[in-house]
Amino acid sequence: MNLLKALATISSFTLLSRITGFVRDLLIARAFGAGMMTDAFFVAFKLPNLLRRLFAEGAFSQAFVPILAEYKNRHGDEAAHLLVSKTATLLSLALALVAALGVLAAPLLVYVSAPGFASEPAKFELTVLLTRITFPYIAFMSLVALAAGVLNTWSRFSIPAFTPVLLNVSLILAATVAAPWFDPPVMALAWGVLLGGVLQLSLQFGALHRLGMLPKFALDLSDPGVRRILILMGPATIGVSVAQISLLINTIFASFLDTGSVSWLYYADRLMEFPTGMMGVALGTVLLPSLAKHYSDESTEEFSKLLDWGLRLTLLLALPAAAALAVLSVPLIATLFLYGEFGVHDLWMTRQALMAYSLGLLGLIMVKVLAPGFYARQNIRTPVKVAIFTLIATQLMNLAFIIPFKHAGLALAIGLGACMNAGILYALLRKHRIYTPQSGWPMFMLKVVTAVLLMCGTLYWAHGPDAAWLESGFLPRVIKLGWMVVLGAGVYFIALLVMGIRPAQFYRKAA
Repeated sequence: MNLLKALATISSFTLLSRITGFVRDLLIARAFGAGMMTDAFFVAFKLPNLLRRLFAEGAFSQAFVPILAEYKNRHGDEAAHLLVSKTATLLSLALALVAALGVLAAPLLVYVSAPGFASEPAKFELTVLLTRITFPYIAFMSLVALAAGVLNTWSRFSIPAFTPVLLNVSLILAATVAAPWFDPPVMALAWGVLLGGVLQLSLQFGALHRLGMLPKFALDLSDPGVRRILILMGPATIGVSVAQISLLINTIFASFLDTGSVSWLYYADRLMEFPTGMMGVALGTVLLPSLAKHYSDESTEEFSKLLDWGLRLTLLLALPAAAALAVLSVPLIATLFLYGEFGVHDLWMTRQALMAYSLGLLGLIMVKVLAPGFYARQNIRTPVKVAIFTLIATQLMNLAFIIPFKHAGLALAIGLGACMNAGILYALLRKHRIYTPQSGWPMFMLKVVTAVLLMCGTLYWAHGPDAAWLESGFLPRVIKLGWMVVLGAGVYFIALLVMGIRPAQFYRKAA
């Protein structure tokens, strides 16, 4: 498979997931508003969703994929299938236990995660009930992560990339169709979460069956491959936790600032999720299996060339995205959020956070490319140490920036911290000769920067006065923003073509 095509496929499905996610949030807000029922649901869904991010999609994937790729490349498909079966068996038993404990301990979990609810018995009981329904979601999503790791290792990227859309569809149907049939109606959302997990797992396991990799029951705690996965999951869990801790600390800092600071950061972060998901996550997903194969084959030169390919694509796509977020900050925020209770003051405050975040977008995406350079070598400790150092540095920057820049200072600290993280990872890859830049970087960077400047100039000219965006309605905003995005992308890519950069230069087959 061509990796550029795989990247485009994953990015397209990620965009679809983000769009359906926005529709989901809009319909939930329309159906339930903001009150006791939505508070109860969001708290009930928060814990299994957090565990999914920590263990299923984060630590487990980072530990599992490199070792599975090693088994596939060195021992063949039969040995890889046996490893999948043993890992899936152990994981399923552990998840069944965790899900059962979560259901039984739901009152304690709600009390710890939302202690303020204890003063409102009806709200507390509703949250406990919803938690008991949603908690098994972690079991389904952990097995989905295992299936996605297998499919990605066999270069089957489409189905894992599309799978998250099914959760959004399930919740959309729950909010619009099923809610009137439940009492209270918000219970439909909890069952929608569980149904979303079932649908995602069914789709993935169907793909595994067609691939001949559907797991079978095979319990073997002494298997060396399984034990290596468990050993790697320790530092991987710490590494993934660092990012969640950083977000939690930022929320704590923001809670001491002006009312609305937490929301302004949230809305700006939602806009940042589009390019980071479409490019960063997609690049990391595409790179990890092929890097792991090159490492197991001891193909040092190919390993370095693939990293170089990823870094050039990052610069080619992330730099214009960061610039466009800054130049189009007012049109984007006005088009998406400037309605109802979200006022002009909220727009300007969100804009400040988005401008600060955009400075770190390149670093955020670069980390998704550089970290797999270590994960593929089954070295998780190094990026974890760098992440912990970056966390400490980010909090020091928070203290330095929060007084002069307030909530925008918190966003700026995260952005600069991401750039620091990427810089350290890059320096370590160069120091240990894991990565050696290919020829032509200075001229490539000059061409990309020139094209970005031309794009920014064009967008600034087409942008017009901010007041026009504040006064116009939804449809005019959407139409104007749409043609501006097309115009900016057209100017950027035409400029690259004129300067000699062609798509064919980035065609690369999966390892």
